Amino acid sequence: MAYKVDHEYDYLFKIVLIGDSGVGKSNILSRFTRNEFCLESKSTIGVEFATRTLQVEGKVVKAQIWDTAGQERYRAITSAYYRGAVGALLVYDITKRQSFDNVLRWLHELRDHADSNIVIMLVGNKSDLKHLRCVPEIEGQVLAEKEGLVFLETSALDSTNVEKAFQTILLDIYQIVSKKALAAQQAAASLPQGTTISVGNNVNNNFNKKPCCSN
Repeated sequence: MAYKVDHEYDYLFKIVLIGDSGVGKSNILSRFTRNEFCLESKSTIGVEFATRTLQVEGKVVKAQIWDTAGQERYRAITSAYYRGAVGALLVYDITKRQSFDNVLRWLHELRDHADSNIVIMLVGNKSDLKHLRCVPEIEGQVLAEKEGLVFLETSALDSTNVEKAFQTILLDIYQIVSKKALAAQQAAASLPQGTTISVGNNVNNNFNKKPCCSN
């Protein structure tokens, strides 16, 4: 994907990463934005974000990605950051059944606070740990299909599908935005043109006329 200077972009899309603490959200973010991975990354406190600019169907898109803390005590703080988000990656750890069981709770919270048209992708992270898998891939696929979500398994450690996940969600968002813009243009073009009514000198003539009756 082509890069451009940050201030040169056609669209700015805000995307949030949500899910339980420890599922690898911060490493997904750092892998996508800086191509880095840290085995000893600490839990996010509050909210952090990073950006990356890339090409989507010939347009320059700046992705502003917010990494929200998964701990319960930060939930009230981070919920405000859902506002304005046009995309979300809901992440669980394929080696932790509890993180998958909590997906519906996160999804409910997201839908309560985010725009109704937000594009949501369900992400099963840590696919490199196949020997520790607790959540079969088919379970993620079934849940995603039931809830109308896009689904992918990723590994921030070896980069598997991280790029694809963001490219997919950014393309979906761009296509929705493009369709809305086109529909707005078509609606504006279909409106009847205004008619100009000339009052000319008739008004002035009426003012210049003497009243029909006088004392």
